[in-house]
Amino acid sequence: MSKKTRTRSKVRLSRALGVALTPKAARALEKRPYAPGQHGRTRRRTESDYAVRLREKQRLRAQYGLREKQLRIAFEEARKTPGLTGENLVELLEMRLDSLVLRAGFARTTAQARQLVVHRHILVDGKIVDRPSFRVKPGQLIHVKPRSEELEIFQVAAAGGHAEVLPTVPGYLNVELDKLQATLDRRPKREEVPIQCEVQLVVEYYAAR
Repeated sequence: MSKKTRTRSKVRLSRALGVALTPKAARALEKRPYAPGQHGRTRRRTESDYAVRLREKQRLRAQYGLREKQLRIAFEEARKTPGLTGENLVELLEMRLDSLVLRAGFARTTAQARQLVVHRHILVDGKIVDRPSFRVKPGQLIHVKPRSEELEIFQVAAAGGHAEVLPTVPGYLNVELDKLQATLDRRPKREEVPIQCEVQLVVEYYAAR
C-alpha cells in the first residue's frame, strides 16, 4: 500500500468514526464532518444500540492503532483490575510506550510513534525497547537514543515542531522536549487522556459478547 493510499484510508476511516486520526484527517473533518459515502450525512440516524457500541469500540481501537485481539486482551485485564473497567482500560492503553512517545511530542501520529519504537530509536531507563505495547511504569524515563537525536524527525520534535497538531502534554507526563525525554510521573486518569471515546459503551460492547 502506497503512502498516498494509506493517507486516503486514514482520512476515510477518520470521517467514518468521527475522530481525527492524523493531522490531515483533522483538516478533512473540518470541511466534511460526516461519514463518507452517499448516505454519510444521514447514516447514524437509524443506528442500533449495537452499532453505536461497535463504533465506539472502533474509535478506541483506531486512536491507539490496535488490532482487535490487542484491545480485547487489554479489556480483559482492565475487567480484572479493581475499579471501573472503562477507566482502567484507557489507563492501560495510555501507558503503552507508543502512546507516551506520541503524548510527549516525539511523533506526530500514533503510527509514527510506533515506527520510532520498532526501529529502536526509543529507550526506557537507558535500555532500547522495540515493542510498542511495552507498558511504562510510573517513574520510568523515556528518551531518544543518543545516536538518533540528530535525525531530522527528532530535531523537528525537539524544536516543538509537532505542537500545532498535538494536544497539550497531559499532567501525568513530565516532558523535557529539548532533551527529547519524558517521565511518566503517575498513572493516567481518564479525564486527562486526550482521546474521543465513550469508554462505557466499549465496556458494554465487550460485556455483551
